[in-house]
Amino acid sequence: MNENNELLFEQQSGIGIITFNRPEARNALTFGMYETLATICESILDHSVDIRALIITGAGDKAFAAGTDISQFRDFSSADDALNYERTMDRVMGVLESLPIPTIAAIRGACTGGGAAIAACCDLRVASEDIKYGFPIARTLGNCLSLSNLSRLVELLGAARTRDILLTARLITKDEALATLLINECVADPLNRAMELATTLQQHAPLTMAASKEGLRRLREHAADIEGDDLIVQCYTSEDFREGMDAFLAKRKPQWRGQ
Repeated sequence: MNENNELLFEQQSGIGIITFNRPEARNALTFGMYETLATICESILDHSVDIRALIITGAGDKAFAAGTDISQFRDFSSADDALNYERTMDRVMGVLESLPIPTIAAIRGACTGGGAAIAACCDLRVASEDIKYGFPIARTLGNCLSLSNLSRLVELLGAARTRDILLTARLITKDEALATLLINECVADPLNRAMELATTLQQHAPLTMAASKEGLRRLREHAADIEGDDLIVQCYTSEDFREGMDAFLAKRKPQWRGQ
């Protein structure tokens, strides 16, 4: 559904499948891919796309999605750039989270940054043994998460583990992911298992599932109804963020200055 085929959408027997299709870049997400994801979700909400369950996955076997493509940030120079980006992310995640149908992330390999945020918005997550989940931004880019995304992580992982993975910048692997219910199952073929789950969920009462999802969403959203723009501006307009981008693209370790 986008001209470069970076994000694919198909329907099979009432199940929608979104595929992030940049395997050569570990499915790193462009701004256009985020917008296409939002457009598909909006089409589901307004019933112009008629499906009973949605699966999100990544092409290839290396990554679900390895965050936002860093080159997308090269032109950032102002507080408005930072705020507009995070508001776009909140809008995209919000429309995905608000879908009344069950959503399943089928994860292989790296599921980090923006990819991890998308997976956190899904109702269920199934993954292969090589899952690596997290937000390693404290050692890579030097940016931060919006409060909405922080609240999703706290709901999913708890405050202590959220603080742990953000400060240490470590990635959660299979055993911890299963133990904490970050993922519901670990399987050899996540997409095949996601299709099985979606087929089962199609048979359940749609209004019950929609009401359950919306009630949980409202609880989380109420808890996150606080201001955090100052934190986003502080990070994205810093010298450290520029250094993080330059270091990432040059494949070197960033030299943080706290400025």
